[in-house]
Amino acid sequence: MPDVRFNKYYRYEDLTRILHGYAEEFPQLVRIESIGKSYEGRDIWLLTVTNFANGADTEKPALWVDGNIHATELAPSSVCLYLLQILVTAYGTNSDITRCLDTRTFYICPRVNPDGAELALAEKPKFIRSGTRPYPHDDEHSDGLVMEDIDGDGRILLMRIPDANGAWKICPTESRLLVRREPTEIGDQYYRLLPEGRIENYDGVEIQIQPSKEGLDLNRNFPALWRQESEQPGAGPYPTSETEVRSLVDFITTHANITGAIAFHTFSGVLIRPYTHLSDEELPVKDLHTYQRIGAKGTELTEYPAISAFHEFRYDPKDVITGTFDDWAYEYQGLFAWTVEVWSPQRQAGITEYKYIDWQREHPLEDDLKLLRWNDEKLAGKGYVDWYTFNHPQLGQIELGGWDSMYAWTNPPPEFLEKEIARFPDWLVWHLLISPCLEIYEASVSNLGNHTYRVRLVIHNTGWLPTYITQKALEKKLVRGCICEITLPPGATLETGKPIEELSQLEGRAYKPSAPARRQGDSTKDRAKVEWVVRAPLGSTVKLLARHERAGVVRTELTFA
Repeated sequence: MPDVRFNKYYRYEDLTRILHGYAEEFPQLVRIESIGKSYEGRDIWLLTVTNFANGADTEKPALWVDGNIHATELAPSSVCLYLLQILVTAYGTNSDITRCLDTRTFYICPRVNPDGAELALAEKPKFIRSGTRPYPHDDEHSDGLVMEDIDGDGRILLMRIPDANGAWKICPTESRLLVRREPTEIGDQYYRLLPEGRIENYDGVEIQIQPSKEGLDLNRNFPALWRQESEQPGAGPYPTSETEVRSLVDFITTHANITGAIAFHTFSGVLIRPYTHLSDEELPVKDLHTYQRIGAKGTELTEYPAISAFHEFRYDPKDVITGTFDDWAYEYQGLFAWTVEVWSPQRQAGITEYKYIDWQREHPLEDDLKLLRWNDEKLAGKGYVDWYTFNHPQLGQIELGGWDSMYAWTNPPPEFLEKEIARFPDWLVWHLLISPCLEIYEASVSNLGNHTYRVRLVIHNTGWLPTYITQKALEKKLVRGCICEITLPPGATLETGKPIEELSQLEGRAYKPSAPARRQGDSTKDRAKVEWVVRAPLGSTVKLLARHERAGVVRTELTFA
């Protein structure tokens, strides 16, 4: 078993070693490949997990799972690693996981953005949004504050600077906290807050915060309503301009067996579904209801609320986000796609009724006090750093302190990591098991006399979802129907029928009502039939194959007796 622990975050070399270790120890279940290179030349690793003895991965319905597209969001890599661990260790003993890997495939990409993660995990960390390629310009900024770990303790905190015109003051009931200064207030000690860092070319008066030289947001670079930098910051010069995004898009678009997609991020503790830019009213009704069913199961298994990005997760009430992975996977690939925001420090502190984005702008002091108590009681005081003096090279004596946002907010503290990521494997396995699954309902031969035989093949979809997955896929004609093929032995001729027949899509059970209606009628739209008449010598064998790009491949042989 690979030497892996789920109470730490792994740098690239260690993660690579661990992933290859799984492939070496479980070759019957795990294969590893690089699907591309990052901007700095690191491999983007992809794990294919299935029972290869039961067929090729591409001949089974699949679920895409990825993580760590944003540089500092490290817990998603651990989610993927934990899923991998559960799959290989529970195969053969857990009936759902065994059935899942026998009939279906996981594609797991633990670290989409290895370059950004390396900066976040460095001994002297640097926090950027996503990729490390300079964007939108590659020239160096010459003035202003550069966020960095200036005292070398491996953390980037806040700097508290006495300032008569500052917006903050010490909380009267809890001296570690700062609260807003009242609009007309004067006569107290006030502070200016800045990110920890150095100030280049400081004139003693003005402090501008330098924009990051690495201004990309890889989750704005997907080809779903992509917009230019002036409208959508970080989107890149054109859709899939970034090698990390292009690697994902290339893989997914060339693996038509993928039936769903989950991208793991941090933080907020929610399961988010598309659209980011449109109201629920714009989704096809059946897709919306199916999303809600999948989300309800996700909430049951993970305790995370399932929400709409447009209605409940908007950074700006008057603006929308576009170019995201989940919008692209749903709108352009016709998949049920999700963004999962791992971890909620608020919920850990007992703050349950809050709006995920609005809370960042406005919340009561009591919430901060709850969070501080959580820090004291559960984190042994490591999450919130009490203010301490530091002789800043440009500002002189200041104070450093506040939340260690990297390991209290953006990611779970290491000792909390395993409990948090253990929420997800059951839902991910369930999400894959609802995929369509092509099976043979009947394969038979009837002797018509005079060396002619009627061959019948009936296939059916035994999965919950229809073979086309979404109404959006039907609307955009993204998916072909079922294909049935017959291969004749030497000396045989096909009297009626075609060697390759294209049939309709097959329905699943997803669109049934919650209880039988008065005139309920379950038609057999989950089945399809094809017949051939073959002339062949007695004892000949024909080969039959049925395939659907999203529901899998089945084969059988019939002998004329």
